[in-house]
Amino acid sequence: MREVVATRYVEPLRSGGSVPGVVEADDLGTYVVKFTGSAQGHKALVAEIIVGELARALGMRFPELVLVHFDPAIAAGEPHQEVRDLHGASAGVNLGMDFLPGARDFTPEIARTFPVDPLEAGRIVWLDALTVNVDRTVHSSNLMVWPTLGTAPARLWLIDHGAALVFHHRWDTTAPGRRYDFRHHALGGHGPDVRAADAELAPLVTEELLRSIAARVPDAWLAEEAGFATPDDVRDAYVGYLLDRVRLSDQWLPTGFPSREELAAEEAARTAKTRAGRPDWLRQVPDLHGEPAAEQDWSVHLG
Repeated sequence: MREVVATRYVEPLRSGGSVPGVVEADDLGTYVVKFTGSAQGHKALVAEIIVGELARALGMRFPELVLVHFDPAIAAGEPHQEVRDLHGASAGVNLGMDFLPGARDFTPEIARTFPVDPLEAGRIVWLDALTVNVDRTVHSSNLMVWPTLGTAPARLWLIDHGAALVFHHRWDTTAPGRRYDFRHHALGGHGPDVRAADAELAPLVTEELLRSIAARVPDAWLAEEAGFATPDDVRDAYVGYLLDRVRLSDQWLPTGFPSREELAAEEAARTAKTRAGRPDWLRQVPDLHGEPAAEQDWSVHLG
């Protein structure tokens, strides 16, 4: 992975719990930086690298990742103490993602009319199932639409995989063939052809590819993993687990996605149940669970 030095701190992004920041770097690029001092810890950064780089290797659109050398002194003007504390705990190497200017979040409203090819949808669902990324749901898609200006067609871009690879939180208790619930995947309503994606992508996920990706994770982010003697031992564990999971795809391949109409009916029933349980004086309050309160610039979700 390329390494850059942060030269200017632009702003924090408060849309996520990790409070990433937008920085400019010495290569004249702009990046969204996820900090090593955040509450999510190093495992989230490891997942970002392994899943993001695997997505790119399989031909999916994913912003470039770089290692960002960050000096908290460049953000000395940040007014919020908790953000300054985060910066102070993150001196050194952090993870940056190329900033996509003007990108929009793939919201349920956009999803209703945005054209998504069933095979592309299938590839993304397959990747998420392989890497156990349960954080790409209807109301939290972690998908961006970009570009949104000019004449080039808008495309889907994958972002934010810090919640994937859930097995690395319980190495000894999570079986590689385990099935997870993907019924409410963000692309479930687009008829994802997961079986075609499995036939296409599974042969590409080789030991050589996975080892090349795992090698990009800094040693320091793997050094304190309980039960492993060295960073290379942890890398071996990631490679072995994902290889086993690929070979067992017939056990976890997602199927049975509800249609958009079925999802809408489920949402309507859930909303009605919530309102029915409210006291009379609250029943007219809009239920915004899982929905944005107002239109926003969703490019902030690049963090």
